[in-house]
Amino acid sequence: MDIATIIGTLLGFVVVVGAIVMGGGAAMFFHVPSLCITIGGMLCATMIHFSLPQFLSIFSIIKKTIVARIPGQSEVVQKMVNFAAINRRDGTLALEPEISKLSDHFFAKGLQLLVDGQDAEAIRDMLEPEIQYLQERHAGGKKILEFMGAAAPAFGMIGTLIGLVQMLRNLSSPDQIGQGMAVALLTTFYGAFAANLVFIPLAGKLGIYSKEESLAMEMILEGVCSVAQGDNPTIVRERMQAFVSHSRRKEIKATV
Repeated sequence: MDIATIIGTLLGFVVVVGAIVMGGGAAMFFHVPSLCITIGGMLCATMIHFSLPQFLSIFSIIKKTIVARIPGQSEVVQKMVNFAAINRRDGTLALEPEISKLSDHFFAKGLQLLVDGQDAEAIRDMLEPEIQYLQERHAGGKKILEFMGAAAPAFGMIGTLIGLVQMLRNLSSPDQIGQGMAVALLTTFYGAFAANLVFIPLAGKLGIYSKEESLAMEMILEGVCSVAQGDNPTIVRERMQAFVSHSRRKEIKATV
């Protein structure tokens, strides 16, 4: 679970709401028609722009930015080095008991293909489409969040224009102009707040997680193919550490 996303979002709400409360007049920042225009309009535009299954996947996309299960690089390298040692010492079939110990589906599938006797080329042909599909799926989710981040301020401005039109119709009552202007600006506030604290940051976080997960899967694929070719544990380790920055290679260097 990504604590930074939760803490950042909660603190963001606390900072903004706290500033409103300290400034006085907090009640005037809650306006149902403005919320309906901004949030309702954003959701309707999102439903128009994307298919219904994509629209309904919004909650699972947001969940992905909070709960991310990405195997650590050091863990992946060490396990693959161990598997290479078992493969050279006891043979490929000796790896079968290790499959049930893996919590990562992609890792388990790669090891199962290895145990089933598939060569490195066949394993690569079967697993590379999974990496590509994951990237495309995450890119689609990122586009949804980015669209919502763009639509919220746009509908906030639409709400402001509606409020201004209604205010200008009451110019004969000067005492209502200030109140009308404040209400008109609320929709802009709602749109900017939702976009910059929720949707745009979540889109960025999903993009980061997508790259990290893709990298972990590519490391697993390279390691499994290396083991399938019969490489010794040292070669397997060095091939997998090619995915790691030079500054971190000593930190995650696996023991052979």
